[in-house]
Amino acid sequence: MWPIWTPDGKRVTFQRSLTAPSDVLNLYWMPADGSGTAEPLSTGENYKVAGSWSPDGRALAFTEVDPMTGWHVWFLQLGGDRKAQRFLQTPFNEGGPVFSPDGRWLAYQSDESGRQEIYVRPFPGPGGKTQISTEGGTEPVWARNGRELFYRNGDKMMATAVETQPGFAAAKPKLLFEGHYKTSMYAFEPNYDVSPGGAAVPND
Repeated sequence: MWPIWTPDGKRVTFQRSLTAPSDVLNLYWMPADGSGTAEPLSTGENYKVAGSWSPDGRALAFTEVDPMTGWHVWFLQLGGDRKAQRFLQTPFNEGGPVFSPDGRWLAYQSDESGRQEIYVRPFPGPGGKTQISTEGGTEPVWARNGRELFYRNGDKMMATAVETQPGFAAAKPKLLFEGHYKTSMYAFEPNYDVSPGGAAVPND
C-alpha cells in the first residue's frame, strides 16, 4: 500500500504487512523493474506510512502512529544501523511529511490549532515552524521547482508561493480550483500529484 518512488526512480517504497493483513504494517522497498525481493526498511510494532525521500535519497520521512500519543513524524537515514529518528512528536497529531526539492525543508500537517493545517520546518532542524495554510489544510505536495507548495482544503486545491533560500518565506495561499475529488484513507496521505511542469493533478 501507499507506494512512493525513490528520487532516482529505481526503487519503490511501500507499506507491507509482515505476515498477514491483520499484522502491523512496516515499510519496505524493492527494485521498480520487479527484480529482487522486498527488503524491510523499518521494524517495530507501530503502524507506519511512507511520506517522501530526501532528494539525495539518503533519508526517508514517514508517519508513525503511537497507540498512546497519536500520529507523529519520523525519518530514517540510510547507512549505519538505519535506526529511525523522531523528527516531530508533540501532544498533537502530525503527518504527511514531504521534503522540499532542495532537501532543506519538510512540509507536514498538524492539528495543533484544533484543525488540520500545513506547516514547514527546517530539516533536520533545529528551527521553528512556518504555518502555510490559513483556513485548514491537508495533503501537502511541493512543486518540482520548490517555488510553490500545494495542499487541499476540503474541495479546494490551494497553492502558496514560497522561497527556500536563504531562509524560508511563504506568500498568502491562493485558490487554484475547486471540485469534489476523491480523498485518501488518511487525511495526511496525498491523493494527487504535481506534474513536472507544476500543475496539480487530482485523483478523480
